[in-house]
Amino acid sequence: MQLGFAVPTTGSWATVENQVELSRKAEDLGYASLWTFQRLLFPADAAGGRWQPVYHSVADPLVTLAFLAAHTSRVRLGVAVLNLPWYSPILLAKAAASLDIVSGGRLDLGLGLGWAKEEYAAAGVPMQRRGARAEEFMACLEAIWASDGPVEFHGELYDVAPSLVLPRPVQQPHPPVLLGGTAEPALRRAGRVSAGWVSSSGQDLRDIGTAIEIVRDAAREVGRDPAELRFVSRGVVRLREGGTSDRRPLSGSMEEIKADLEVLAQQGVTETFVDLNFDSQVGTLDADPAASVRRAHEVLEALAPGAA
Repeated sequence: MQLGFAVPTTGSWATVENQVELSRKAEDLGYASLWTFQRLLFPADAAGGRWQPVYHSVADPLVTLAFLAAHTSRVRLGVAVLNLPWYSPILLAKAAASLDIVSGGRLDLGLGLGWAKEEYAAAGVPMQRRGARAEEFMACLEAIWASDGPVEFHGELYDVAPSLVLPRPVQQPHPPVLLGGTAEPALRRAGRVSAGWVSSSGQDLRDIGTAIEIVRDAAREVGRDPAELRFVSRGVVRLREGGTSDRRPLSGSMEEIKADLEVLAQQGVTETFVDLNFDSQVGTLDADPAASVRRAHEVLEALAPGAA
């Protein structure tokens, strides 16, 4: 299983200086990838639930990755995930191709559907028929990236008249597209039409293998080889005192966290990216940014590929 690292994206520690420092550190230590995520807004009247404090301040994921592309050379650059309803396929295809070019072919594009009605309203997109939108969006993306010649796509929701859409991405036929989602239709869609699946921050990592098997089954049903799919887990790491009886996976001592990573690999996860953004002691506006960076260095060094 490969290991990646989620760059500072939320709260007080998400400065450009910290993003560069920790991204270079991760690359130097042999991590395979760097990751961001998307949140458009935080409702002023939000009252708990899925609206976590880490969502108060979130940097744009594509701008962040483009910036870090200039400060790294080898590590892959991923977003987990962009919510595709906020885009048209042609706009996202252009942005993703451009990011793939400036990074030298290092983009991993994660796409999801989102869950916040407030973001749908702000983006001017209806929440109805999200599944149908995702299916057509993926088909349109494939058509845009299909050839060097004129692109043409005519669907119910998206339409592209015969057009040249250049330049093309470095990775051919296009950057890997990973789909998120937790409901069975979303998992099955990932198996049918994408390069793999990426889990959310709320995923129960104790049973992630069940979701992975649903994705694999859907791939088999359409004649795809499930062994070729990627399964990327957001590893929400919370470094704490060890030995508690009710701890969540990837929370606790460093040794407990290392053991949890082994369990993820055994369940079929092909890559986990270590994410401190969702730790309330790190990714919030009132967290001490210097302490957050020190913890990131500690975690990066302890979990580095090849570390004892």
